Amino acid sequence: MKNIPENTLIVIADGEVAKLFKNTANNDVKIESLGDMNFDYLENKGPSTLPPETSDKETDEATLAKHIATDLYKRAHEGQFDNLVLVADPQTLGQIRANLHDEVIQKTISEIPKTLTNSTIDDIEKSLMAAA
Repeated sequence: MKNIPENTLIVIADGEVAKLFKNTANNDVKIESLGDMNFDYLENKGPSTLPPETSDKETDEATLAKHIATDLYKRAHEGQFDNLVLVADPQTLGQIRANLHDEVIQKTISEIPKTLTNSTIDDIEKSLMAAA
């Protein structure tokens, strides 16, 4: 990834929360928080199939990943973003990736396997620049 274009949607997630940001700079990284992702509108509560030995925490993480993917598809289909950067711990990133629609995959310019949900905006910007 050479740079993160202006107005790129950035999702920063872990197994418990997903936060939205957008890049406000052209040819640089300056992000603005758009808040936490909200999944209240989703009717389907979770993944359709999980092994019976799946813990409640693993079920919650899989559900969150599915909700993130569903929300991103809705936003992509509505034309809310042209470029996407996904940042999540490796396990969550893999779960999100497995649920992404082709329309979202085509808009994804970078995936960063890192936990940044509790990081400051300055630290997030540094991590995004280092990955560029």
